[in-house]
Amino acid sequence: MTTDQNSSGDWVRRLSSSGAEREDAIEELTRLLVRGLSKSMSNRYGNTVQPDDVVQEAMLKILESLDTFAGRSRFTTWAMTIATRVAISEMRRKHYQDVSLDSITSGENLSFEIAADPSMRDEERIDRAKVLSTLHQLIESELSVKQREAIQALLSGLPVEEIASRTGSNRNAVYKLIHDARVRLKSGLERSGLMADDFNAIFA
Repeated sequence: MTTDQNSSGDWVRRLSSSGAEREDAIEELTRLLVRGLSKSMSNRYGNTVQPDDVVQEAMLKILESLDTFAGRSRFTTWAMTIATRVAISEMRRKHYQDVSLDSITSGENLSFEIAADPSMRDEERIDRAKVLSTLHQLIESELSVKQREAIQALLSGLPVEEIASRTGSNRNAVYKLIHDARVRLKSGLERSGLMADDFNAIFA
């Protein structure tokens, strides 16, 4: 079965199965993600990560998060979003390891960079743009200062342990800040009439 022939439901079913069928689906999706990342990430942040390594980590997140896929976008789009998030986080972590937390959380560096599925329909692209634009607004308007700093640092690639260290806090406190911020952002999107698989993928 080729990638083009796989429906979103079929991807979820195969990846949730066992034995050879599951292994074949994992291998097929891995090839797709490596190919996509090799093209989209080659010139970002000095090309400091290897797509194969990134996809291994992304596949773990994808398999753990299958129950969060709501089918509002194509499965391959959702999976590529997670893989790109992992790649960007790793590249930013290396890029920002000697950069101050203040410069990271100033808001000027905040961006949601997610790969687009080449087969994505125009209406899907428009919906995604709306979600990302609304998320930017909600981060500024709905979050406390500490929540906003934690979310921005997380999206810039800093691991929770590093955020805790730089803010004089601890892992549990940072995890709670991020959890509460995600709840507020998701609620804000729903109030705006927007919800997308991209939200879970961005914060996976």
